[in-house]
Amino acid sequence: MSVTFGIVGSGWRSEFFLRIAAAMPERFTVTGLVTRSADTAADIERRWGVRGHADLDGLLAAGTPDFVVVSVPRDVAPGVIVELVDRGVPVLTETPPAGTLDDLVALWERVQRPGAPTVQVAEQYHLSPLLSAQLAVAHSGRLGRPTQALVAQCHDYHGVSVIRRALGIGADDAEVTASVFRSPLVAGPGRAGDPTEERIVTATQTTARFTFGDRLGVYDFAGEQYFSWIRGNRLLVRGERGEIENTEVRWLRRFDEPVFGSLRRVMTGEGGNLEGMFLRGILLGDEWVFRNPFLPARINDDEIAIARMLDGMPRAIAGEAPVYSLAEASQDHYLALLMQHAAETGNTLRSTRQPWADIVDDELHARAVSG
Repeated sequence: MSVTFGIVGSGWRSEFFLRIAAAMPERFTVTGLVTRSADTAADIERRWGVRGHADLDGLLAAGTPDFVVVSVPRDVAPGVIVELVDRGVPVLTETPPAGTLDDLVALWERVQRPGAPTVQVAEQYHLSPLLSAQLAVAHSGRLGRPTQALVAQCHDYHGVSVIRRALGIGADDAEVTASVFRSPLVAGPGRAGDPTEERIVTATQTTARFTFGDRLGVYDFAGEQYFSWIRGNRLLVRGERGEIENTEVRWLRRFDEPVFGSLRRVMTGEGGNLEGMFLRGILLGDEWVFRNPFLPARINDDEIAIARMLDGMPRAIAGEAPVYSLAEASQDHYLALLMQHAAETGNTLRSTRQPWADIVDDELHARAVSG
């Protein structure tokens, strides 16, 4: 049965959802898209076969989607989310769900009420194939209890989300320190494509430490990493019995018996393989630590992650496991805001419990129980 959804917004991120639906029409259907521009609406219909609408009235009158994806700027998103919730429509909103802490709290108070439609947030990183595999290894018992995580592959709340997931952190109290370092870097490609000339840009790298009692998260990221050919991503997770460093895993089977393994991507379409072009999954030795649920669709890792969110929404709406809840998103963005403030001021900051903290802790416990 196909998952149906509408979209509010026509920016760069909206096209990810459109591409996924076009690649797997048997699984996903876009019922329409809201955009203020008539020219953009015409272009969307020409390129994707999706009808554009000027407002929510038009979108919802054209059909009843399972939910609506909100893909608009963070200062606009809360108003759209509230309007959809007031109309009884479940929401999957892009990150972050609101801008400031006050905005987060205000949104939470408006939509977190008994009987209100489900609001989930489109945080895809922990659902991407490699990170999914790495996090599965981190919580497989091989490393013991994860106590340290270094994340250098995504910005702000995305990086914080990976840190919390890697360490098994809920809404635990955090002590936050941060600093900024700027350095020259040869510009790489961007959203518009490959560079056409050599150009030096200034890379702004934020490094932060999140101390959660006896667990430590380190954030280290510059926005240029997203497209740079010469600034790679890194993930390090350590426990008392082992560690995972990018694709290398080292652990102790016994105190005197070390084991070494590597994560291996299993791709089709390489060499003489004629199966198509898709990711089959990721192996650690002979164990599948990630299996692609959407093969043989020809989609990239980020699109696999986003498709997993879309696919999980009906279950979240039914009250089963959340995709990535408004509570989690609010906590991650709150910690990211503390990090930004610590970097600007040089002060050590401490988190306080926010209105969503109990739900974050409950969801962490539920994930631990379900494995």
